[in-house]
Amino acid sequence: MRTSSPERIQQLTELGLWQGDTLHSLLAQHCRERPSALAAVDQPNKQALMGSPPQRLSFAMLDIASDVLASQLLARGVRESDVVMVQLPNCVELVVCFYALSKIGAVISPLPVQYGAHEIAGFGQSLNPVAFISCNEFQGRNLAERARGVLADVPVLTVDDDLDCAASALDEPSAKVLQDYRAEVPDDPHRVITICWTSGTTGTPKGVPRSHAMWLATARATAEAGGYQAGEYLLNPFPLVNMAAVGGFLFAAAVHGCGLFLHHPLDPTLFLQQLQDERINFTIAPPALLNQLAQQSALWQQFDFSAVRAIGSGSAPLSPEMIRVFEHEYGKPIINFYGSNEGISLFATPENASDPATRANQFPRLGVKGMPWTGYASTAVMSKVIDPEAGIELTAPGDVGELCFAGATVFDGYLGMDNGDVFTSDGFFRTGDLVEICGDPPNYYRIAGRCKDIINRGGMKISPVELDTLLETAPGVREAAVCAYPDQKLSERVAVCVVPSEPESPPSLEMLCAYLTERGVARFKHPERLEILTALPRNPMGKVVRGELQKTVSNDA
Repeated sequence: MRTSSPERIQQLTELGLWQGDTLHSLLAQHCRERPSALAAVDQPNKQALMGSPPQRLSFAMLDIASDVLASQLLARGVRESDVVMVQLPNCVELVVCFYALSKIGAVISPLPVQYGAHEIAGFGQSLNPVAFISCNEFQGRNLAERARGVLADVPVLTVDDDLDCAASALDEPSAKVLQDYRAEVPDDPHRVITICWTSGTTGTPKGVPRSHAMWLATARATAEAGGYQAGEYLLNPFPLVNMAAVGGFLFAAAVHGCGLFLHHPLDPTLFLQQLQDERINFTIAPPALLNQLAQQSALWQQFDFSAVRAIGSGSAPLSPEMIRVFEHEYGKPIINFYGSNEGISLFATPENASDPATRANQFPRLGVKGMPWTGYASTAVMSKVIDPEAGIELTAPGDVGELCFAGATVFDGYLGMDNGDVFTSDGFFRTGDLVEICGDPPNYYRIAGRCKDIINRGGMKISPVELDTLLETAPGVREAAVCAYPDQKLSERVAVCVVPSEPESPPSLEMLCAYLTERGVARFKHPERLEILTALPRNPMGKVVRGELQKTVSNDA
């Protein structure tokens, strides 16, 4: 399966932005150069999560294990461009699946373990998969059995019983079959290797086909931002189903021959223990965990993080104070990432955004003429801002509009959809994200929210992200997010949903509005309803699902 036109392939190849590598060709390179180096490592509590012992695979062992699995899938009829749905937690077996399907030219569609029968059935109808790979045991749930209940005509295979993902030598006849097949199906960097799914914060999740070349462009941009070095150890706590983990860790580790250490679901204590015990060099962590560590220096001092070179974060605006503490007191640089499955790739680092206040919520305007940025990403991607309704480009400081993105990291369009309104007339992906052109000089974007998330209060447009960031710093608030609720007079009003720091004494609406007044926030932006929750609804990437908040607020009205 290819989605890129010959013209696009030629253009980006001639620019050197797309090259001839594939995921498994990079594995072969590392097998030649560093066969005994660690390639994929399970988290230590895998036995409790999945009922099987943790594995530690070298590059040579990963090559053998993926050969074994590729051979088994060939024997079951999986061929080039066939789609295989995979629902596994972060584990070595999932990594082996990526490499095995890469070797036979098939397409992997990885699903978050949170997705249930409804989502699986819908994705199955869209994909027409030839197989579904899962497990019998994950935190007391039988994921494979759930899939069998809704995919009646699709073989559901498990890594526990049906498939062997261990690094045991492949028998000679099977090795010959695999060798002959791969000789007939040559490597193709422009073949689609994954169909991931949008996070679904608005509407139904959409399939995002991506090729090796697209992923490797993303990986190179991410590795550049994170300063990855050959052979480093990377700890990935995000599910291997989307941009942050697949582009930022799986493919980036393949590019640089890094050891990929796995973790998920997030267990803060275990995560910190892994950072220390495995001598991790780079990781990415949710803002809430980094805020906790910045506020509790005693917790940080309990561990030896001397091997950690830098830490990434994202998915929400960061705290400038957190960045300051990590860099000036702990000596660990913080990189702010902003990306998507479709191919957005922005990042703020100590080099391009030295001021913590800037780096917390602004990103360099990569790929815009006249900007001072250099490096792979600045040439691999292009960005611009347009008026969401008129479509005209906006360039003045203070302008707020829709971020549009193009270049080597960007996909070609959603699976099975009319993509006419997904791209601008000149080929830029319309992200649906609102940004403000800002800075002095105006070299940055500030994320202002989603086009569809914007609250329209009597004609006054309000960015939920701006209020989220402010309210999360209010006394007595652990987490906060705002959303719209309907109003006959003004069309929409603002509600705030709060997880209090102390459940027995939550903040009042009056306290929160007074806090916003102290910060100089315009009165029309103040929330007019307060909902106290035990947790905010989040998608598998940790982003707040604002639609669920709106349902909660509407149901309580």
